[in-house]
Amino acid sequence: MEEPNRTVLFDKYTIGKLLGTGNFAKVYHGTEISTADDVAIKVIKKDHVSKRRGMMEQIEREISVMRLLRHPNVVELREVMATKKKIFFVMEYVNGGELFEMIDRDGKLPEDLARKYFQQLISAVDFCHSRGVFHRDIKPENLLLDGEGDLKVSDFGLSALMMPEGLGGRRGSSEDLLHTRCGTPAYVAPEVLRNKGYDGAMADIWSCGIVLYALLAGFLPFIEENVMTLYT
Repeated sequence: MEEPNRTVLFDKYTIGKLLGTGNFAKVYHGTEISTADDVAIKVIKKDHVSKRRGMMEQIEREISVMRLLRHPNVVELREVMATKKKIFFVMEYVNGGELFEMIDRDGKLPEDLARKYFQQLISAVDFCHSRGVFHRDIKPENLLLDGEGDLKVSDFGLSALMMPEGLGGRRGSSEDLLHTRCGTPAYVAPEVLRNKGYDGAMADIWSCGIVLYALLAGFLPFIEENVMTLYT
């Protein structure tokens, strides 16, 4: 079992340049040795997450969620591997950057391009909801673009997983309501802030609407430096 700094992982992948760094993970470009396919490899240090309450459960939930999701507009998790010290997510490599970068650079998008991205977003979100997955942090920073200019939903670290109606779940009952306040302030639905429970699907759709507004206007509908003022 090779570590990233030795460039080869489990004799299956070579690890290349650093693509990005988060609070608990680093993401590297990688190559599958047998096929020469590009991949993205997220590396999480176990000692970092073990010190944070609930973090390991969150990672396990993210793995469960991503294994459920096979859709052309969702970043694919190919496999998960681990050593004593690290966890490795091997994912589809998406090389077109974030939708946020496009909006930040170009401002509002042409209507036909905005329509394309929004349709792809809704297709992905509808599929997630059909599998009982609620993303809970939909925003342009978590929407990636591939080499063909198609949208891919990423980062299911804040997602919730509930049993779909067809598999025994009961939509509309109080048991279906989520209670964790999470998400990004400018995109979060108002009911998430009220501490009375919220429907994960409806909260996601609100966030999709904020994304659509940003695509067509080039800025956000709710802008305020003070977060509490923004929530009000």
